[in-house]
Amino acid sequence: MKKGISINELAAEISRQKDAMADYVIAPSRLLMDTLTDTPKLRVLDEEGNDRINPLDIGVYAHRQIAGYLNIPQAYYDLMLDKNPDLLGINVNDWLYRTEDRRLLRTLDGEARAFLSDRYKRIDNYDIAQATLPAILEIPNVEFVSCNLTPGKMYIKAINPRLMDDVVPGDTVQAGIIISNSEVGLGAVNIQPLIYRLVCENGMVINDAVTRKTHLGPTISDENIFLYSKETVEADDKAFILKIQDTVRAAVDEAKFRTVVGQMREAKEAQMNTANVPEFVRLASRSFGITENEEKGVLQHLIEGKDLSLYGLSNAVTRFSQDVESYDRATDLEGIGYKILTMPKKQWNRINSMAA
Repeated sequence: MKKGISINELAAEISRQKDAMADYVIAPSRLLMDTLTDTPKLRVLDEEGNDRINPLDIGVYAHRQIAGYLNIPQAYYDLMLDKNPDLLGINVNDWLYRTEDRRLLRTLDGEARAFLSDRYKRIDNYDIAQATLPAILEIPNVEFVSCNLTPGKMYIKAINPRLMDDVVPGDTVQAGIIISNSEVGLGAVNIQPLIYRLVCENGMVINDAVTRKTHLGPTISDENIFLYSKETVEADDKAFILKIQDTVRAAVDEAKFRTVVGQMREAKEAQMNTANVPEFVRLASRSFGITENEEKGVLQHLIEGKDLSLYGLSNAVTRFSQDVESYDRATDLEGIGYKILTMPKKQWNRINSMAA
C-alpha cells in the first residue's frame, strides 16, 4: 500500500483547510479569465466590474470543469492553455458572458479549485473525518496504515489487526476499511472494506461493497454573487452521518472478510497459461484499465512474486500500486486488484486461451 501521511497530519491539514476555504455561488458572466499574467487568473467581479476578491490561480480540476461546462474540447482547451493563453481567455470569457445560470466556485489558498453546479452539495473532508474517526477508533488496536489528502480527494485507510486469516500458511491478510471523499466534484463519499496483506503490505479495495453519498442538493442561491458559508449548509445530513458511523462499524465485517479470503484461496488455485505470461498480463491489463506503462511494472512484480495464478496476478497489481507517483492512481489500482481477483471464471478462461 502506498504510504501517505499520518492520521495526525491529515487531521491538522483538513482543519486548516476548513478555515481557509471559501465558496461562492455566482453567475458565470461575473467571472473573467485574465491572461495578462504569467498564468491565467480567474477574477470574480461585482456589478460595477470591480474585483470582489483577489484574482485566483486556477487549479487543474477547475480548468477541466470550465472546459466541460463551456463545451470546449479538453484537448483543445489544454492546447490553448499551453500554447496560446490569450486565445483561451477570449474563448472562455466570451462563453462565460453568454451564460445565465449559477455556478459554485470553490476556493482555497488563493486558488479556484472547483467550478461546479449550484446544486452541488458540500460534504467536506472535515465533516467526514469528524463522523468517521470516532467509529474507527472504536476498533480495538486499530491501525491507520495510510492516509492522504490529494488535490482531488481525501483518503483514510485503517485496519483491524484482530481480524486476520491466512490465504495459505504464511500469507496473512487483515480486514480494514477505506474512506474517501472529494470536495472538488470527483465523486461521492465512499466507505469500502479493505484487505491488507502483511507479507508485502499490499492493500486491496473491496469495491463491490460500498456505501456512497453523492454531492447533490437543491439550487442554493438566486443572487449574482453569494458567499456560501458553513451556516448555509442544511443539517439534513444528520441521518447520513449516523449511517456513515454504522457503516464504518460494519465495514470491518467478519462475514465479508471470510468471503473475500475464500475468494483469494480459490484464485490461488486458478493457474494462468504459462506459455506466454507477458501476453496474458497484456490481455488482462487491457481488460481492467491498466495502461501499457503500468503493465510492465505489473509483469515485473508477477515474475518476482513467483505466483502465476489469478491470486498472484491480483497481488502483482496491488504491489505495483506502491510504485506509481499518484496516490489517487495507486488507490485505483488497489480496486483493480480486487476486480481481477474476482473476475468471472469464463473471462479468466478466455484470457488464458487467447494467451496460449
